[in-house]
Amino acid sequence: MSGNTVLKTSLRNFLAHKGRMALSAVAVLLSVAFVCGTLVFTDTMDKTFDKIFTATAADVSVSPKDAESEGTATGRPESLPASTLATVRAADGVKSAEGAISSMNVTVVDSHNENMGSETGAPTIAGNWTKNDLRSMEITSGHPPRGPTEAMIDSDTADKHHLKLGDELRTIAATGDFKAKVVGIASFKVTNPGAAVVYFDTATSQRELIGATGRFTQISATAESGVSDIQLKRNVAAALDGTYKIQTQQEAADANASDVSSFMDVIKYALLGFAGIAFLVGIFLIINTFSMLVAQRTREIGLMRAIGSSRKQINRSVLIEALLLGVVGSVVGVAAGVGLAVGLMKLMSAAGMDLSTNDLTVKWTTPAIGLLLGIVVTVLAAYLPARRAGKVSPMAALRDAGTPADVKAGVVRAVLGLVLTGGGGFALYLATQADKASQGSLWLGVGIVASLIGFVVIGPLLAGLVVRVLSAVLLRFFGPVGRLAERNALRNPRRTGATGAALMIGLALVACLSVVGSSMVASATDQLDKSVGADFIVEPSNGAITPQAATALKKVTASGDVAHVTEVKYVRTTLTTPGGKKEDEELVAASPSYAQDLRREATSGELKAAYGRNAMSVGSEFAKRYDLKVGDALTVAFEHGRTTKLRIAAVTSDDTVFDKGAMYTNLATATRYLPADRVPLNGMMFAKAADGRADQAYKTLKAAVAADPTVKVKDQTDYKQTLKDQIGQLLNMIYGLLALAIIVAVLGVVNTLALSVVERTREIGLMRAIGLSRRQLRRMIRLESVVIALFGALLGLGLGMGWGATAQKLLALEGLGVLEIPWPTIIAVFVGSAFVGLFAALVPAFRAGRMNVLNAIATD
Repeated sequence: MSGNTVLKTSLRNFLAHKGRMALSAVAVLLSVAFVCGTLVFTDTMDKTFDKIFTATAADVSVSPKDAESEGTATGRPESLPASTLATVRAADGVKSAEGAISSMNVTVVDSHNENMGSETGAPTIAGNWTKNDLRSMEITSGHPPRGPTEAMIDSDTADKHHLKLGDELRTIAATGDFKAKVVGIASFKVTNPGAAVVYFDTATSQRELIGATGRFTQISATAESGVSDIQLKRNVAAALDGTYKIQTQQEAADANASDVSSFMDVIKYALLGFAGIAFLVGIFLIINTFSMLVAQRTREIGLMRAIGSSRKQINRSVLIEALLLGVVGSVVGVAAGVGLAVGLMKLMSAAGMDLSTNDLTVKWTTPAIGLLLGIVVTVLAAYLPARRAGKVSPMAALRDAGTPADVKAGVVRAVLGLVLTGGGGFALYLATQADKASQGSLWLGVGIVASLIGFVVIGPLLAGLVVRVLSAVLLRFFGPVGRLAERNALRNPRRTGATGAALMIGLALVACLSVVGSSMVASATDQLDKSVGADFIVEPSNGAITPQAATALKKVTASGDVAHVTEVKYVRTTLTTPGGKKEDEELVAASPSYAQDLRREATSGELKAAYGRNAMSVGSEFAKRYDLKVGDALTVAFEHGRTTKLRIAAVTSDDTVFDKGAMYTNLATATRYLPADRVPLNGMMFAKAADGRADQAYKTLKAAVAADPTVKVKDQTDYKQTLKDQIGQLLNMIYGLLALAIIVAVLGVVNTLALSVVERTREIGLMRAIGLSRRQLRRMIRLESVVIALFGALLGLGLGMGWGATAQKLLALEGLGVLEIPWPTIIAVFVGSAFVGLFAALVPAFRAGRMNVLNAIATD
């Protein structure tokens, strides 16, 4: 047989079985679409941010060297003196220069006290209106702010919150609250990815955002004609004293884009990881499809061998069919991926992050990666069935369809599967015995991979055992039809094992994450009960509690409802040990009552002594690392403050979840060595109700911070629910991403059943001829599907719970010591798998029921 004949035969077979190939093609399509959609979406996000960062950057910008911190600790952005502006203006090559003020440490609310900021995590940016803003904005209504009571906002924020000219806004900043009326609305010339922007006049911005007149957060310089940005940067640097950060437009844009890119890379690789899982599941579908097609064409292949086709030609013929399948599925998948990316952008825009399809970015590498992955994975998945097809002998033309089982291969498979499963189990055991989480994580990873591969390899052996058990429990109630369904599922254990394995992978991950998530919530709740003595926890949603909110909270003690209020600040320091080792550490500077509000076990000394004059505590791991003990002194250099020696008064246990590794000192000690304008804002606050007045205290505290929607007062029940909700939201997002792999697995069950129906056409006809009704036939196929789905679910849930329990042992090393199995979730997933099986059988059962009995019996 010539190469051209092989190609024609392959093409003819592909077209003849296109219906049977369809579901495999859909699996390839979905997986490729996920990959390409992820790449297009993240590339578009990168382009969007690149454009806005480039548009907003001046030719050359001058800012304080530590401006990256954005003054989050103090609530006021880092600034430079106005005299710098005059120096920059006088530099060679400067056409013009202006001072800008910008702060992201603000909250803007409307007259109903509703936060105008984005709900997607994008910042609220407040500052003065400058000529440089005309690069990215244009005033579309009203005029720029001209006085202390006027403000201008961006059009996106105005549209989302139905703001118009004349509406009043209140801005909450570290320096205080102030009101202004909307006198102008400006629109972005480039896509705004969700930030809320508000402008004031320069004097108001300096006074209210920085807390000082005659200062700017940045100087924007424009180059004269013929002067490059690089040359202008050199000239400006020569005019200044070297204490500032000077960047060209491209450098500033690249620096901002780099921060965003790091975040986007995390999202991209996480999504690609889930796409990889979908590809893995798709491999089982493709292997099953081609294995069944080869089995059904055994006589045909035998005839081809009898008339002169070589093994290589038969092998090549099957691989060419796989190549065609991969090409078709991948090409459509690439197009679907672009559509998926557009859909994600629309979804993000509806959620508040505006993304324009005008910025849609499809790099040449995206379709190339999609096509390469789809084709390579499909061809590799078809290799084993193709190799099996090449081994068909010419004598197979004289037998009924179906390839004889390879007993030797089955034994080798069983032994290999047992070895891998046993090795994976041993690795998981070693993970539970690890003393360090990092060491245990390595064994956990090895155990997960080895046990997963082991279960996949040993699947046919497990199928014979598990399906019999499931059938004894579930199918015997359905009489002869149930027994027929059981025998059909057991007829080809390799096929049943592969089909169940596809479902097993997704459900194993669901079970593992459910166990880990539930254990984290249970452990944190347990730690909260043991460690937190305060009745109320006050948390800010934007990083820090404003001074006015903190003052209002401290005043509530006068009401008699609240026994005490605790302030907690996080202070950056550099510690020097007696041995001369330096470490950058964050001290928790708090009111002495913090020792009551957050109970920490002291392994030596007393924690309350750490709140004495010039005293502090250290964590047990830090003390062990540097051989420190109570009575030793550390040299503490406060950032932007003075250096002093603090005596170690206590060593606290790091066997905890809350404040693990924290070092405590008195708030008065920290403020003694820091300038007043460098004292951080409160990161958290705690409160204790007076005896018998918990309800009144709760209401009083909430009323005290009612004016600031970013500050939340929570009792312990609220806080536990918040922890549960946060972990639940993360798990739901992961489950949503795993849904693709489960959908592909369901397609695998559908395909297996559909091809099985075709394979058993004559048998079905004979059963119908001897009295099996259509209803009984459909029920038989549905029950077979349910058993296969439950087989995969049982393996997946069991494996996943084992992984989750092992992972919890590692979490216990970090203080999360409670193992909780979420039985309602596990049971719901198991029962849901039965419904998945019923759904997967709908079309195959319907087709089987409609077969013409005589035609089915006459089928060869």
